[in-house]
Amino acid sequence: MNYGRPSLWSSIPSITKNLIVINLIMWLASILLPRFDIDLRDILGMHYWASTKFSVAQMLTYSFMHGGFSHIFFNMFALFMFGSALEQHWGSKRFLLYYLLTGVGAGLVQQLVWTLEFRSLVVAMNEAIEAGTADALLPFQSQLERYFRISNLEFFTTSDFLDLKHLFLDGLLTVGASGSVFGLLLAFGWLFPQARLMMLFIPIPIPSRIFVALYGLAELFLGVANFSGDSVAHFAHLGGMLFGCILILYWKKRRTF
Repeated sequence: MNYGRPSLWSSIPSITKNLIVINLIMWLASILLPRFDIDLRDILGMHYWASTKFSVAQMLTYSFMHGGFSHIFFNMFALFMFGSALEQHWGSKRFLLYYLLTGVGAGLVQQLVWTLEFRSLVVAMNEAIEAGTADALLPFQSQLERYFRISNLEFFTTSDFLDLKHLFLDGLLTVGASGSVFGLLLAFGWLFPQARLMMLFIPIPIPSRIFVALYGLAELFLGVANFSGDSVAHFAHLGGMLFGCILILYWKKRRTF
């Protein structure tokens, strides 16, 4: 029998531990199931609300899907770091509620960003479908070339424009627990403002409240800048922080925080 110190795994609170396990299982399933023609990311990842592939359940399930190894590793590491402290402080039920709602909130913000960002393009696609000509889409040709590498819109038929619209709408996809993780980060900075954290590129311990503020500003800058080739849903991260803030303020108002 081992009467020594408990292992790191056994010291993790139950909900945090189960969330990590579920995410890892779903990630492995998303790698293995395509061999049987089952694309789990496409089924459970969050599509744009106007896509034929969208379902309301994806607003929750997308946060249990991940891309590559680094994507799930850093999200699960952050869940372990911040989730353990928050679950011990709040208790399992409140922690789970917070984690799930910030994930859904991040998804809602991402849907709003997609709607605002692509509204003009979708309107132009609808006009091209109705008119059967590419005139309305010509101002967006460089954007379409970036997505589809097409440069011969003038030869498209109405059917081609309709297919192009479906391809575009169905291609918008978000996966990952980052929205919930950023919600946890905000809550950690709120509850433990003097706890010392380090950024990877600044190996100096700084108070968690400053750490959270810097991360939030960085995400806002990257989201607004929208650099070419950047596929990270920065506004979804901010959405997780926003809904986390709303939930904490609601609990404070009810004096249950």
